[in-house]
Amino acid sequence: MKRRRQTLRYIASRLFGFALTLFAVSLLIFFLERLSNVDPIAVILGGKRANEATISALREKFGLDLPVWRQYLNWIGGLLHGDFGTDFRYQQPVWSLIAPRLGVTLPLIVAASAITIAISVPIGVLCAVKQGSAVDTALSAFCLAAVSCPGFFVSMLAIAAISRLAPSVRFTGTFNDFSGMVERLALPALCIALGMIALGARVIRSKMITELDSDYVLFARASGVSERKVIFGKALRSCVIPYSSVMSIQIGSLLVGAVAVEEVFSLQGLGSLLIDSIQGSNYPVTQAITMITVFFFLLLTTLVDIIIAAIDPRVGKGEASYD
Repeated sequence: MKRRRQTLRYIASRLFGFALTLFAVSLLIFFLERLSNVDPIAVILGGKRANEATISALREKFGLDLPVWRQYLNWIGGLLHGDFGTDFRYQQPVWSLIAPRLGVTLPLIVAASAITIAISVPIGVLCAVKQGSAVDTALSAFCLAAVSCPGFFVSMLAIAAISRLAPSVRFTGTFNDFSGMVERLALPALCIALGMIALGARVIRSKMITELDSDYVLFARASGVSERKVIFGKALRSCVIPYSSVMSIQIGSLLVGAVAVEEVFSLQGLGSLLIDSIQGSNYPVTQAITMITVFFFLLLTTLVDIIIAAIDPRVGKGEASYD
């Protein structure tokens, strides 16, 4: 019963931290946007001239005539009801601009996450089992190089290589069906995943080496348990929690990493929309995309922390660390 209360307190503290962080980020996003010298009315008018009556009507329509704190409260109230505001440039609901772009960005993130898990775990296990060998040295060097290369740089190298080696392959632009989506998103997803693959493999390798030298593994081997069961049934199972903890942060930040990669591959996702809104000082769109990004990042990391606490009660008591 005591252990359960400790776990529940930990979960409650994580949920409180989630809400508090989201609130702090909303304040930061909203008021930093207002530090710009660009007048929102100029963005709404698109450079056209207007008389004072028109300008006053626009300020009233978009709530720009209200004090800044009232504007913030109205914005937060709208978010809580699913209303992201009205776009300055096209004067239409912000969500109508964001929703179609999610059909590009979300599959890209899912594909990159799947590629990361499918490749990083086998590499990490192989490096741990072959510790000190040429295979371990080569793969570790690859991981070090991969984790040091930003996604947009890898994307430009990949485009140059594919354009030269396989010019018939199409990997830029929009798509209309599933096969087109796979063709367009496979290469960008791999470019985004490369750094995460390297980091995930290093986490698995480090933890696996420790587990393979532990007493319970030595006992299992002495008891005649097959090496395959020792590696995958015992040592690798102990790596799940630290690996999940690290990967949740990396996957949660994919929305940020996808921005530059989408731009390089000319994909009409949230990345290109965010860049356009920043360049055009389109506050409502910038605020909405940033809040969505932060929300999903915090949600994923919080859920993983709660699941880990439920699996291993030591986390809730502060007795375990999976750095």
